[in-house]
Amino acid sequence: MKNEKKKTTIYDIANELDITASTVSRALNDNPNVSSSTKKLVVETARKMNYQANSIAAALRKGKSNTIGVIVPSMDRNFFASVVRGIEDVVNDSGYNIIICQSNDSVEKEKANISTLLEAQVDGIIASYAKETTDFEHYREIKERNVPLILFDRVNDGLGVGSVVIDDYLGAYKATEHLIEQGCKRIVHFSGPGNVSIYKERRRGYEEALQAHEISVDKNLIIQSNLFLEDGYEMAKQLLELDELPDGIFSASDFSAVGAMEIFKREGLAIPEQVAIVGFSNEQFTSFVDPSLTTVDQHSNQMGIYAARLFLDCLDDKISTSTPPKTVLNPELIIRGSSMKK
Repeated sequence: MKNEKKKTTIYDIANELDITASTVSRALNDNPNVSSSTKKLVVETARKMNYQANSIAAALRKGKSNTIGVIVPSMDRNFFASVVRGIEDVVNDSGYNIIICQSNDSVEKEKANISTLLEAQVDGIIASYAKETTDFEHYREIKERNVPLILFDRVNDGLGVGSVVIDDYLGAYKATEHLIEQGCKRIVHFSGPGNVSIYKERRRGYEEALQAHEISVDKNLIIQSNLFLEDGYEMAKQLLELDELPDGIFSASDFSAVGAMEIFKREGLAIPEQVAIVGFSNEQFTSFVDPSLTTVDQHSNQMGIYAARLFLDCLDDKISTSTPPKTVLNPELIIRGSSMKK
């Protein structure tokens, strides 16, 4: 049987020094009632014995952990990684550390993340919900425990919490209008799951831009998927089977946009001359593909900064629970080679 190394406790240090465990505890917590010589001895012994404080137990005693839980759908997206950097830059300066959890867009994983963070006594949670999430009871539990909750990107106004979003409607409107200005008349929209706020708003922006330019909305040209790279492959293959190819695509994600682009290029279609393509999010790879991808920048780092500031405002009771603040950032259309017909 494998011998497991026992973790050093304050009782082990107390036995080593022949003092009480409570004295060790007070010395490690820099209690003024303990002499400086005893504190020095305890700290040195703790270091030699590889003692590590139980931060969760300390949080339970103090009622404050100085940690914030951040839940993201995926850390391999530059968008979410950039939001996390923005959050960290702000909260670190205020003495907080963050615990990052990934839901992988699974509602069950998201529920497990929330349970873990609440058990760890985090001082707040900043989250973007999973694509599978349709019931928000597990988020309501955070509120019921009086733990500050801030949502970003994917939000639910019914929860009554502070939130930070990009104007997804405006970003989609600008993207679709740009395609129309390039001469596109038959524009496909790659849409995401209908229960997710951002995809509803991007579809609305697409439809209203068409209507504003007197182009009828053809539901057959709206294709819904999870918007991964592989989904882009499959949607492009579907389009190649149509009698009449689209002359433009507005994708609610850069990933599916690039997936479609790869298939079209493989089939010998010229981009943007035959099909102009616009994505959404300004992922890092969009400037490196050929042709470079026109996309909508979501100001992700800024989104993280604002979310972190909202959290700190929650702690200072600066947020009204009856009318929680919603910060809406202005999207920027970045025009590149994939859409420039003219």
